[in-house]
Amino acid sequence: MKQLFLLSVLLLFSGCSVAQMYQPDKYVKYTDIPVQQKDFLDSLQKQTFLFFIEELNPENGLVKDRSADWAPASMASTGFAVPIWALGAEKGWITKEFAEKTTLNLVNFLLNSEQSAAADATGYKGFYYHFLDMKTGKREWKSELSTIDSGLLFAGLIFARNYYTDNNPTHTAIRDGITKILDRADWDFFTINNPESKYYNGLSMGWHPETGQIDHCWWGYNEAIVIFLMAAGANSKDHVKIYDRWLRDYEWHAPYPGLDHYIFPPLFGHHYSHMFVDFRGIYDIKLREKGIDYWENTRRATYTQQFYAMENPKKWVGYDEFTWGFSACDGPGEKFNKDGYKFLDYSARGFAKKGDNWNEDGTIAPTAAGGSIPFAPEIAIPTLMNLKYKYGETGLWTKYGFQDSFNPTAGWTASDRIGIDQGPIVLMIENYKNNFVWKYFMKDKLIINGLQRLGFDK
Repeated sequence: MKQLFLLSVLLLFSGCSVAQMYQPDKYVKYTDIPVQQKDFLDSLQKQTFLFFIEELNPENGLVKDRSADWAPASMASTGFAVPIWALGAEKGWITKEFAEKTTLNLVNFLLNSEQSAAADATGYKGFYYHFLDMKTGKREWKSELSTIDSGLLFAGLIFARNYYTDNNPTHTAIRDGITKILDRADWDFFTINNPESKYYNGLSMGWHPETGQIDHCWWGYNEAIVIFLMAAGANSKDHVKIYDRWLRDYEWHAPYPGLDHYIFPPLFGHHYSHMFVDFRGIYDIKLREKGIDYWENTRRATYTQQFYAMENPKKWVGYDEFTWGFSACDGPGEKFNKDGYKFLDYSARGFAKKGDNWNEDGTIAPTAAGGSIPFAPEIAIPTLMNLKYKYGETGLWTKYGFQDSFNPTAGWTASDRIGIDQGPIVLMIENYKNNFVWKYFMKDKLIINGLQRLGFDK
């Protein structure tokens, strides 16, 4: 079976050059993929789901940043977990009661934990610190009050507000609590108002109680688009100018023929907002002028990575049309340096244009292909299957599905799984199957208002 599969994926693109291969009309719907691919997706999804049950404090709903004993909670991982618990209940992997109770426990924790300028609070101005102690919920590692991590947490809550709609005490408490949490978020607190700053009028990445606002804003296309939608939907007085400031630094490039797109080299920047927002057929001013939507933009970014791996200009071991995937992930680190190769620890890796390889050191992250499944299933699914069958027995495939990353040149495989890399695999598989997250998230009035206020239309 393994040999037959590998032969089939090699024949799929045999005789094609990089310049010839991108064909937008080759998209394959879930209903049309082979049964072997469906079985693989089911297995991958279920095993990856276990991270969000076993690395969880069910008493407060917090989910670990990574599968290490010492790891704190990550607010983004926790946000991803909310629809994942609902998905697990839908599939019978956990009970409906467990999903509801855990979600309510999280909502109550977020609502009642300390919001103040104290250095050990859980949050401030309605936002939350990037990392929290799993048990106490207090700030960890002097982390920042994070706009993106809070935003991804809010995204999970927005899903829940539209998923738990029964007229019973638990569902009502979930919805009412989430509304209070979202309503108190002060987005304008993060507008950079210093005219001397190069990031003037931008949306700051965060705030520290020790030093104040971070003088660095969200700029250029990346994972942050969902937080601009939330700020606009909440009717932030600054939402137009901060979005305009963000759009100003978009970069449009054509790394390969037919793959012109607004670039962000690591693929997580094309996944995190897209897990929640269905961008198919809607356009803001930047995409309207280019004639594609953000969904097609992500599809082209995915193909860009595959083509780069096929060219393999740095001659890394293992790269080919079904061995690729560059994103933020763990890496081998300097102790694996050899033969002139230099390896990094945790880093955001990627490729988007010639001469600009973001920390690309031969490290492959399965989340890159996993998060791209709805956008380019015809290459993402065979890639993930190839990674499992070729490298799974070397330690890449474990109880949570894939380890975070691996590097064939260094002969290294990550020891951990990371929540923000696991989440896109689970959720994007389900979005590909049936629009699961999208159909609930896109109903929310906050998001509908945000899209309208930022000029999105068909």
